Amino acid sequence: MGVTRRTALFGGVGIGVLGLAGAGVLTDVLPGGKRARQLLGMTGPVGTVPDVPAGPMITTRYASKARNTSVTVITMAPDGLTAENLPKCVALHGYGGDANWMVNLGVPQFLTAAVRAGAHPFAVISVDGGQDGYWVENDGDDPQRMLTDELGPLDAAMGISMGAFGALCFARHRPSLKAVTVASPSLFPTWEDTIRRGNRFSSERFWEDNEPLRHTDSITGSSLGVWCGTEDPTVDAARTLIARTKPARAVITSGAHEDAYWRRIMPEMLAFIGERIA
Repeated sequence: MGVTRRTALFGGVGIGVLGLAGAGVLTDVLPGGKRARQLLGMTGPVGTVPDVPAGPMITTRYASKARNTSVTVITMAPDGLTAENLPKCVALHGYGGDANWMVNLGVPQFLTAAVRAGAHPFAVISVDGGQDGYWVENDGDDPQRMLTDELGPLDAAMGISMGAFGALCFARHRPSLKAVTVASPSLFPTWEDTIRRGNRFSSERFWEDNEPLRHTDSITGSSLGVWCGTEDPTVDAARTLIARTKPARAVITSGAHEDAYWRRIMPEMLAFIGERIA
């Protein structure tokens, strides 16, 4: 018998262990279990962009007073519809991203597919929020004020990774939002966590004032959906968020902090919004 990838990883022992006790042994006992699951393809199926047409997209650029810079805004509607008279969901990109981040993830096609599957039609607005500021004010750059003052009426919010931090901050100040969906929420349970992960906050007090986990009593759980993968480094923070907010939807399944996972759960996130945004 040839040497398989699994045999090479575990020196032949892993096969016998799995045969006796099932995959749970690999998940919970073997050293380096998370990394091993990723190498063995056990982080769940790879999500793919649906083979449907993107609807109309309108890209504009304007001088944001709140952010003190020029900002790109991309408005997406489902195929066959226009955004003008639809309810609006703002989509907040992850670390290092910009307005195109959601487009590259396939949101235009996922939006068409969601509506064709029965979701109430809505438009998605993706906007530049700064590459590493966690969607909060920093030296006169205030993405939250941009969201509240410059983008017009918004009915829902969606955020991934760093964008989840921003969406939860937005939800604190806009309790009227009908739906808030977050995936792989890049949150910081402690000040030491911010330091370990390359602190982007000017002071501990500033972090405390903005950290969503410090203000969960201001987040409406009945309109909240939370998704995270078990191989994602943010999963402990996601579980804390779920325990404190008791969201309407909480999904923790196999998955990593990557596009493959976010594309897999995107249909669920958009369906959740469509159910509530009408």
